[in-house]
Amino acid sequence: MRATANNAGEPNVGQQTAPFPRNLRLLTDLLDLRPQVSEQEQAKFDGNLDAETSLVARSEARLKARHWIILTAFLAIVAIPTATAGGYMAFVAADQFNSTTSFSVRSIEASQPGDLLGIFTQASGGSTASDSYMLLDYILSAELIQEAHQELNLDKIFAPRGHDFFYSLSPSQSIEDKVEYWKRMVSVSFDQSSGILKLNVKTFDAASAQLLTKFILTASERLVNSISDAAKEEVLRDALNAVQQSESRLASTQVDLRRFRDLMQETDPTEGAKLASQIVSTLEQQLAIAKTELSTALSQMGENSPRVKVLRSQIASLEQQVRRERGRFGSGEMTKSGRNGTTATADVAGRMEQYEKLETQRQFSERAYTAALGGLEKARIEASSKERYMAAFIKPTLPELAQYPNRLLNTLLVFGLGIITWGVGVMVFYNIKDRN
Repeated sequence: MRATANNAGEPNVGQQTAPFPRNLRLLTDLLDLRPQVSEQEQAKFDGNLDAETSLVARSEARLKARHWIILTAFLAIVAIPTATAGGYMAFVAADQFNSTTSFSVRSIEASQPGDLLGIFTQASGGSTASDSYMLLDYILSAELIQEAHQELNLDKIFAPRGHDFFYSLSPSQSIEDKVEYWKRMVSVSFDQSSGILKLNVKTFDAASAQLLTKFILTASERLVNSISDAAKEEVLRDALNAVQQSESRLASTQVDLRRFRDLMQETDPTEGAKLASQIVSTLEQQLAIAKTELSTALSQMGENSPRVKVLRSQIASLEQQVRRERGRFGSGEMTKSGRNGTTATADVAGRMEQYEKLETQRQFSERAYTAALGGLEKARIEASSKERYMAAFIKPTLPELAQYPNRLLNTLLVFGLGIITWGVGVMVFYNIKDRN
């Protein structure tokens, strides 16, 4: 029959209610979706749940520790240094007064008529960068610091004011530390376009700031003048030596020539030779006339006539005079003379040779001396072009108000540096933690 149960244990109901028990069982099986686990599996599951809960708790604890580390670092790197710097600047740092001056290193050739501003504004020709950089290094050097200390006593000028140990100078500091401190209180800049140097000096009172600035300006001018004098002396040294040598040579030649004239008892042997030549020429003319008259007399008279005898005696006398005058020119033989073994004829010829030699030496010495004087004049012109001088067109100022230290700016710098350092540290810290 259709009313019978499909499964054992199910009640028999009427035909109209036969499908209900089967559908109910299926619905019950579908709703009972929870897996059936054993006690061991349940214990394992509970253990894993407790471990996850403990891990979350430890993560929260580590996160809180990180926050405390970051906060502590912020206080140590940013807050405390900024507060310390601000308090020091507000209550401890002493006032500083700044004195200023501007100057330039110029040359003589830079100055031109009618150019009033060119002395200070034109860098070409008149101002050399090398001289300015040299002066810049000198102002910041230990040598100038020692000179200033000997004359002005820097320990007194930069002595501590109150409890301001940061901006003060200790007498026990080494020269290297003093140089670093000097560079903090004294600054100098160079403008290449205009050739102008600007000097700033800071001290703890207005009068000492101006005094120290004046000293630096005077010492710089003294250095420029000494270097300029050394450059001129170097240029003129060779020219002066050449003039002295040529002058000594000329004087020696003039002495030799004067001794020769004293010995020969004549000013110029050339003039004596001309006079002797004229005498010989006159005697030869007279001899020629006498011989002509003798020929005429012989044609008209005999050998024993008085006229012929007189003419012959006159001719003999003239010939003897001619030979004597010619003998003054030289002996007609070659003789050795001089230390170097040169040959020269005696008498007038020898004296003329010696005189011409001395005269040639004198003329050469005069020309050399004249050339040396010309070289000296050129050297002086060149030395003038190398001459340097320092033009200070802004005198050292006397400050009325303290301009340094810049308290707000210094505090902000400390704060900014702390923020940057703290931020970089935080990023590095998180990067390392994330990698771990």
